[in-house]
Amino acid sequence: MLFRLGVSLSLLSLFLFKSESAVSSIDLGSEWLKVAVVNLKPGQIPITIAINEMSKRKSPALVAFQSETRLLAEEAAGIVARYPDKVFSNLRDMVGKPYRDVKRFADAMYLPFDVVEDFRGAAMIRVSDDVSYSVEELLGMILKYAANLAEFHSKAMVKDMVISVPPYFGQAERKGLMTAAELAGINVISLINEHSGAALQYGIDKDFSNGSRHVIFYDMGSSSTYAALVYFSAYNAKEFGKTVSANQFQVKDVRWDSGLGGQNMELRLVEYFADEFNKQVGNGVDVRKYPKAMAKLKKQVKRTKEILSANTAAPISVESLHDDRDFRSTITREKFDELCWDLWDKSLMPVKEVLKHSGLQADDIYAVELIGGATRVPKLQVKLLEYFGRKDLDKHLDADEAIVLGAALHAANLSDGIKLNRKLGMVDGSSYSFFMELDGPDLSKDGDTRLLLVPRMKKLPSKIFKSFNRSKDFDLLLAYDNEGLLPPGLSSPVFAQYAVSGLTDAANKYSSRNLSSPFKTNLHFSLSRSGILSLDQAEAAFQVTEWIEVPKRNLTVENSTIASSNVSIDLGAENTSEQNSNSLESDGGISNASNSTTEPNTVDLGTEKKLKKMTFRIPLKIVEKTTGPGIPLSKESLLNAKSKLEALDKKDAERRRTAELKNNLEEYIYATKEKFGTSEDFERISSNDERQSVIKKLDEVQEWLYTDGEDATATEFQERLNLLKAATDPIFFRFKELTARPEAVKFARRYLTELQQTIRGWEMDKPWLSKDKVEELSINIDKFKTWLDEKEAEQQKMSGFSTPVFTSKEVYEKVTGVQNKADSIKKIPKPKPKTDKPINTTETEKDTSGDEKPAEESDSSKNEEGKVEPEMHEEL
Repeated sequence: MLFRLGVSLSLLSLFLFKSESAVSSIDLGSEWLKVAVVNLKPGQIPITIAINEMSKRKSPALVAFQSETRLLAEEAAGIVARYPDKVFSNLRDMVGKPYRDVKRFADAMYLPFDVVEDFRGAAMIRVSDDVSYSVEELLGMILKYAANLAEFHSKAMVKDMVISVPPYFGQAERKGLMTAAELAGINVISLINEHSGAALQYGIDKDFSNGSRHVIFYDMGSSSTYAALVYFSAYNAKEFGKTVSANQFQVKDVRWDSGLGGQNMELRLVEYFADEFNKQVGNGVDVRKYPKAMAKLKKQVKRTKEILSANTAAPISVESLHDDRDFRSTITREKFDELCWDLWDKSLMPVKEVLKHSGLQADDIYAVELIGGATRVPKLQVKLLEYFGRKDLDKHLDADEAIVLGAALHAANLSDGIKLNRKLGMVDGSSYSFFMELDGPDLSKDGDTRLLLVPRMKKLPSKIFKSFNRSKDFDLLLAYDNEGLLPPGLSSPVFAQYAVSGLTDAANKYSSRNLSSPFKTNLHFSLSRSGILSLDQAEAAFQVTEWIEVPKRNLTVENSTIASSNVSIDLGAENTSEQNSNSLESDGGISNASNSTTEPNTVDLGTEKKLKKMTFRIPLKIVEKTTGPGIPLSKESLLNAKSKLEALDKKDAERRRTAELKNNLEEYIYATKEKFGTSEDFERISSNDERQSVIKKLDEVQEWLYTDGEDATATEFQERLNLLKAATDPIFFRFKELTARPEAVKFARRYLTELQQTIRGWEMDKPWLSKDKVEELSINIDKFKTWLDEKEAEQQKMSGFSTPVFTSKEVYEKVTGVQNKADSIKKIPKPKPKTDKPINTTETEKDTSGDEKPAEESDSSKNEEGKVEPEMHEEL
């Protein structure tokens, strides 16, 4: 049976019930990152792409440090040309890699980073003389930015995330990315291979019940290329007692070239234009030696390549490329294709290998879906068309967003509190095969010590169990099975090493017992949904056969029972052999005593000896001894890294707050000056001296803002803003009241007039209303009118420069008070009409002395029921 993962999508409503929080996905690339959010708030599209601060759907995966200030994404991209050695890119391709590989990659890509080696043999990047960051820490900063982007976009807490990874990521890269997410405070419920995300997005809205299909997903990004063969089909499932057809897909194979991508094409253009510029300048100048010049050239080359994808020729223009010399040139698409002549055949290798190992032909492929930005290059598409013998390639998916949207579907399905409608079963497999090897002083390196753990494309997730005869402690190595198919940058297939102990002590302690079977070692492994292999548990198992005394039983008594002769004993989950031995004896004794039971009607005939076979299981101690760049950070290192990132986050928040308050202060100064200079009404409510005094304060603060205030703190900006508002607020208040007060008085008088008309209508329409309450309301109206007359008379006598005698707020408050009083009276219900009870003849005869009710009864409201009360004006 295929592992079926429920994933659904509906055009209008994706989910069956709501969740208070959102889930998100991150497509982390070499150059860019995309974020998708699954948000269940009413009125919003369930799955959307998060927009960054520049209103773009993708953000640069960059971190920069300038003058002790950290910049991320778009901010970092803004200083690449000026400070190329301070802006760090391609971090995804450096995680989990050895220092030598990262250094070689940075030099080849003209990345002027100060790369140093850490204690693990992994790469660190030095940002200043005394500050360096690991690749995991820098990646954590980018992931934190992505998480903040998701929360800002969804306006909700993002609880869970799924992060996409390329299929060639090995154990070190996947663990390193999980460490980076932990530093960012992200709960990663799963990593997902990029091709699986694209397959989810492809198949979610299709029906495969009429026929299965093989689809190749071809992805060429900025730094790598892969081809994944995916088989889509349908199966019958039971749902609410009915048989329904459900869709599913299985990843059959995936092959890649981790060193081929759009950057390789751009690098050919960079080399071509660098040679051309060197010829123009002459004098032995080599622009490649100047990082700033190369950063400018690489930036413009990227634009030129994009233009060539849609045009047969493209210009390039770089101002002041080097030594104040401008560079301008053009290149044709034909020349570009010639420069990359050897890359086109390489680009087909992943496709050829997938078909070769699957046994399929090009004609067996239903569709070839293109994803990744570099697949837009026309020559690459021509090569694919020629190979598959087709007229057109399939472009049903968004080349940039298919992976992140599919990963969002995966996140929604895995997260608690979200249920999806349409189902699509998903089976992905391990990109690598793994084996285990035992190592110890009494072991020789032969086939008996090596066992295959995970064959290639084994489904995710999986549990693996291995058992073998062993009575001495040993070391365990985990390695990639095929040395010809290793993650990029690795020279050794071994990626993990463990020391398993406690077995020797247990064997020595219990070898004197009557062992009925040799010591066995049981190992429990797990291959997680994220593709990470781990050793979860190790235990020793052995059987002991002993004679023990048990009560004799009268077999003639009914319902008598005989205890089982086989006993299995689990000795807990402690990881020290000494504790295991102690618990062994106590647990064994308790087990033996409780093993024989006597029924109430059994006759006690003494004791007898019986042969008992007992199975013991002793947990073994596991200590990881992995070395190299793939070893995880220690707890202390993780805590230190988290505190460093938290300090940077607080510093960034304070920097943003300072910039915001500075902008507010600057905007307030210019807006106030503009109002004073353009509106003549300010002359009516403020004296010339008062305005000049305010303008003087504005000029003083403005001068401070551009001199001493350049490096001021957020508190100082707020204090200056409060100082200005204290001087200008009285003027602005009088300016507002200049128009607001007359409008309020006009509204109040109109409302009172209409209310008096309504009250007069109540005498006929609602005669049941209390006259006292109605009269009280009329008195309040008269008092309100009198108050308005008096206040308006006083205001006429006051200067416009003075504080108003009364305000529009006071008027509206009084209107509200009268309105509430009127509403409470208006809502008094009409009394129900009185009705005569039917006369009981018997009771009348018995009680002839009772009071008799009048025959006629007035019903004053009878004629009023058809009337409609005039509508009262109630706008406020």
